[in-house]
Amino acid sequence: MISTVKTDLYASPSPLEWATIGNGILFTAQIPIDADGQVVAGGIEAQTRQTLDNLCHTLACAGTDLTAVTQVMIYVTERADLAVVNRIYAEYFQAPYPNRAAVVVAGLAREEMKVELVVYAAMAQQD
Repeated sequence: MISTVKTDLYASPSPLEWATIGNGILFTAQIPIDADGQVVAGGIEAQTRQTLDNLCHTLACAGTDLTAVTQVMIYVTERADLAVVNRIYAEYFQAPYPNRAAVVVAGLAREEMKVELVVYAAMAQQD
């Protein structure tokens, strides 16, 4: 059974949920948008912080936090931006870090977006 995590994030007109839980795993994809659904200005640093803040909000709404995150897939549109993303990512996550991959893509759903995160988190204690 799949359940939806209710958040205070912008209610997208696209057919999506910000997070769902199935089989004890939280699935979410986060982007750098504000409460009005606008991509934040300020370049890769501001966008990375907004994306991670949105992630923290979503996890809190699910009753958990960053320590439950098991895997992160980072998508950026510029290889050079990975250094900034790594620096900010390290401000949010602590060791032991989640498994992670970073991919440079030609573009994201909104042209002005520079970063997107796909995140998986454990919602039930493993034996």
